[in-house]
Amino acid sequence: MKTSVFTTALFVLLTLVSCNSEPSLQKYFVENTENKDFIALDISPNILNLEKTKLSAAQTEALNSFEKMNILAFKATDKNKVEFEAERTKINAILKDPKYQQLMKVGSGKDGASISYVGTDDNIEEFVVFANRKENGFAVVRVLGEDMNPNNIIALMSVLKESKIDMKQLEPLQQLMK
Repeated sequence: MKTSVFTTALFVLLTLVSCNSEPSLQKYFVENTENKDFIALDISPNILNLEKTKLSAAQTEALNSFEKMNILAFKATDKNKVEFEAERTKINAILKDPKYQQLMKVGSGKDGASISYVGTDDNIEEFVVFANRKENGFAVVRVLGEDMNPNNIIALMSVLKESKIDMKQLEPLQQLMK
């Protein structure tokens, strides 16, 4: 009897400890993917339509470190201004967590963008770009990868310039900008 009570108590304790109720960007994405005010896209490296033989060694390394990109965008309208402010506040609160190290911030609090990352300088797991504009809405972009570093991101930007991106996959984002 004592063993079963002890085992049950231990199981409940472990369950409670393992449930992390802290907000995270990943949880935020999952919670809002089906929300009608949001546009969600998952983009793999295949969207780039690249001729890999023409890439430099640095570009190839950058592309190999890139796993996927998650985009979550909120389109602001006259009818959802309160929701827009509430959602933007949630994102800002999540990005204030010390695990998100801010690299750069431009603009003011109402309109602007920030770039943050998770990981160490030599092993970045995730880059986060948060851009918002009161008139249009906001977008959060998570660039996920393995062993990424700032040089990889710069090289990835050069790869993006050379790519032949399949714009059909990005149509939902184009609707946001209208």
